[in-house]
Amino acid sequence: MSEQSLPDVARPEYTGDTPPDPADDALPEYAERVLEVAELIPTGRVMTYGDVAEWLEEGGPRQVGRVMALYGGAVPWWRVVRADGVLLPGHELRALDRYRAEGTPLREASRAAAGHLPRLDMRRARWDGGERAEGHI
Repeated sequence: MSEQSLPDVARPEYTGDTPPDPADDALPEYAERVLEVAELIPTGRVMTYGDVAEWLEEGGPRQVGRVMALYGGAVPWWRVVRADGVLLPGHELRALDRYRAEGTPLREASRAAAGHLPRLDMRRARWDGGERAEGHI
């Protein structure tokens, strides 16, 4: 995904030919807001990329995914997920360890499923940003 698909407030300002370093301390405001939402998600619960964008009333699933890919390592990244409950490709085992430790509802994989990895039980694990989030962001 390109930076062009981020909302204007999430797009880093380029002052030259070299893009900013993602390790730089200055985060775009949109990225800060996405990361704040990720930190609000309770243990054992998840929000989809689209849920986060809807809650912020800005951007969309791809923009939230881009922020999480660039900046999400310092927050509970495993709690911001795909809507279909499939574990994040390339991070499945790390995420699965966290889900099991937190008691996040999972649906066991069928023997026909690739890699036999479970999925998140989205009906039970999904958090709507309810009462704990009142007054935040």
